[in-house]
Amino acid sequence: MLAGGCGAGVRGTGRAASSPPCSHPAGSAGTPVMFNENGDAPGRYDIFQYQLTNTTVPGYKAIGQWTEYLRLNIEEMQWSGGQQDIPSSVCSLPCGPGERKKMVKGVPCCWHCELCDGYQYQLDEFTCETCPFDMRPSPNRTACRPTPIVKLEWSSPWAVLPVCLAMAGILSTTFVVVTFVRHNNTPIVRASGRELSYVLLTGIFLIYTITFLMIAEPGVVVCAARRLFLGLGMALSYSALLTKTNRIYRIFEQGKKAVTPPRFISPTSQLAITFSLSAVQLVGTLAWLGALPPHSVIDYEEQRVPNPEAARGVLKCDMSDLSLICCLGYSLLLMVTCTVYAIKARGVPETFNEAKPIGFTMYTTCIVWLAFVPIFFGTAQSAEKIYIQTTTLTVSMSLSASVSLGMLYVPKVYVIIFHPEQNVAKRKRSFKAAATAVSASTRLSQKGSEHQNGADFCLPPHPHQVDSCLSPPHTHSKPVPYTSPPWAGERTQESWLLPAPPPL
Repeated sequence: MLAGGCGAGVRGTGRAASSPPCSHPAGSAGTPVMFNENGDAPGRYDIFQYQLTNTTVPGYKAIGQWTEYLRLNIEEMQWSGGQQDIPSSVCSLPCGPGERKKMVKGVPCCWHCELCDGYQYQLDEFTCETCPFDMRPSPNRTACRPTPIVKLEWSSPWAVLPVCLAMAGILSTTFVVVTFVRHNNTPIVRASGRELSYVLLTGIFLIYTITFLMIAEPGVVVCAARRLFLGLGMALSYSALLTKTNRIYRIFEQGKKAVTPPRFISPTSQLAITFSLSAVQLVGTLAWLGALPPHSVIDYEEQRVPNPEAARGVLKCDMSDLSLICCLGYSLLLMVTCTVYAIKARGVPETFNEAKPIGFTMYTTCIVWLAFVPIFFGTAQSAEKIYIQTTTLTVSMSLSASVSLGMLYVPKVYVIIFHPEQNVAKRKRSFKAAATAVSASTRLSQKGSEHQNGADFCLPPHPHQVDSCLSPPHTHSKPVPYTSPPWAGERTQESWLLPAPPPL
């Protein structure tokens, strides 16, 4: 038998014999008869496709053959839906950029494509990996890129309003200080307590300037200045107001019990009390600076939103919400204490030494800060937290400073500039005589008509002395009702000045 039909030797002769040239006899179908190396005839197949046409009866149509290789007549083929292109004969298509292959169990050639979501990127064709905390995936999620850094800019709408308020407040405070310095020895300035007034105005000025530190680009110097001045200006202001209010309350209460003035009501004592209260804030801040040196940080968590394209890192100082409230806590305590004394002194006559204006100032300030708390903490989870909280804090501080400036000093400046005829000294009474008179008036139900014997004599004030009034001894024994305040010293159109103890 011949293998392959040609090229085989003659068996049984013991020697090789050359075969005749290769030839393939034709079969009954007219096709050549061939055998493979195993002596088998190769397969031969006709390929048919069932087709639906509008011109002929539907049926099978030959579109190709298989004899050792495939031969297809593409033009004769028909696809479902009239499609002209050859459909893909694969189980799964390749995955796109940013997608990983999730293999189908038991079918090695089939998979599902899954997009790397969130902050993930495509590490290889089978794995998605999360980007480092300070980075975000590229748009096609094939790599990671740095997260942009943002901060509160001076041109931001969130910064425009606080800066405008602070600038207006600084100019107004400077104008008030200049006016008081130019009219330093006039009765209204003296009656307002010059020493404490300058301290209070200094605190108000510092409150306005903190706005610029809160908006400035965070750094070691800026962060240290924020810690130092954020609470110092408020502590200085409310220490001065608390000292004033406490002085009024003590004098008012002392006048009901005795004719001697209370202790520590001189300007020097008032300044010592004010600076002692402010020193608590200063010492605490310095200790904080020493224990935890200030520095700037980049917070990537604050604006790490679900969409990586909107993710930002926030450049800010290392002050948490809790540390900021602790920094302001002492000042808020002084504010509440001052409000309590203002309520206690609400019965003081209107003309007495700013009692009523201080009360209205503290009530309004408390309302401002009560509105600040829910806004500040209610936006803790907002993506705009850094902007909203900074704007809320600076506006609240500027408003509280403006309330103090407007209610306590604008009326005085108005009188000094536009009504100088009212800025004159009036009749004075000593503390002892006035206290005795009012103590008697509280015990009598009817008004007395007898004029008090013995007038007070007031010397021209010494430049370094708040008051220089001397009172002669009273020759009558029966107290005479007197409707003026018992603590009346130098009275002006706006307020009463408390006299220092008479010099001996």
